[in-house]
Amino acid sequence: MVTSKKVLMLHTGGTLGMSGQRPEPLRPDTYTHRMLEHVPELSRLAALDVEILFNLDSSNVTPRHWDDIGRRIHQRHDDYDGFVVVHGTDTMAYTASACAFLLEGLRKPVVFTGSQRPLGQVRSDARSNLVGAVEMATQDIPEVTVFFDSKLLRGVRTVKSDVWGYAAFDSPNFPPLAEAGVDLLIRPDRVRRPAGPRRLAAGFSAPVACLEVTPGFAPALVEAAVDAGARGLVLRAFGSGNVPDQDGAVPPAIGRVVQRGVPVVLVTQAWRGGADLHLYECGQRALDAGAVDGGDLTTPAAVVKLAWLLTAGRDVEGVRAAFAQDLRGEGGMAARRPMKGATG
Repeated sequence: MVTSKKVLMLHTGGTLGMSGQRPEPLRPDTYTHRMLEHVPELSRLAALDVEILFNLDSSNVTPRHWDDIGRRIHQRHDDYDGFVVVHGTDTMAYTASACAFLLEGLRKPVVFTGSQRPLGQVRSDARSNLVGAVEMATQDIPEVTVFFDSKLLRGVRTVKSDVWGYAAFDSPNFPPLAEAGVDLLIRPDRVRRPAGPRRLAAGFSAPVACLEVTPGFAPALVEAAVDAGARGLVLRAFGSGNVPDQDGAVPPAIGRVVQRGVPVVLVTQAWRGGADLHLYECGQRALDAGAVDGGDLTTPAAVVKLAWLLTAGRDVEGVRAAFAQDLRGEGGMAARRPMKGATG
């Protein structure tokens, strides 16, 4: 099969290109240099160029690296039909979400992938993930996505869900854009199309902290995060966005940091569904104190969106207005639908 499609593969690190063998720790390596030797069928799918942008365990990937990936794709956008980013699984959902916000007006597919076992190991899932990602990068899906274990997921809706199984990612509140079985099943009705001019948006220099609310959560932690330099907070709250509001009440602490100009976004710890701060008094009191309702945003999407908005200069009210909008298919409050039996 001869293809005229051109795909740029950017290697950033992760398990796929690591060396080592259990029980020894895996470590970054340069396996990607020999990608076509180990997966020669990739050349039947596209004319593939490989570039090592950096080579890190994804635990060490920072917002600066998000900017580097987005900038490189923006620079080469017109030279290729699609892009594949090889990335570690631990923070892939964050980086994919970040690139979705960076690459405004994207007109080419950008597909993140990786593996649970290195390419050089027996029973590695790297080969099938690479083949699927490159094939998806040649399709008409102009979004930032994650391809893993035969499914193509919207990047800004993706979370890592399994550290052991090969189906390492899920999209709890949005269905796959495509699946790779005997044939490719692409759902064009789910694909977002570019609107407006193509440009590289503002980056992610504003520090954001994410705190998990637990029984007995100390409200002082909210202010401590701000004192340590956080310009925005994401709180992973109970259920539909509830936080303790009696002994050691959290809403007053939220109110104090909001008065300091620091936005506080509430998302749910639950796997599916989302926050709705109007449902219970505990959530309503947080809302009254100035919290922002994160709706059904994933934690990675909420952290990335907040950092992006703050870096662009949004104040608390600007953040609140933007979180009420679905800017990149991330959902949030804009994706909320009335509950069955609800009125008004």
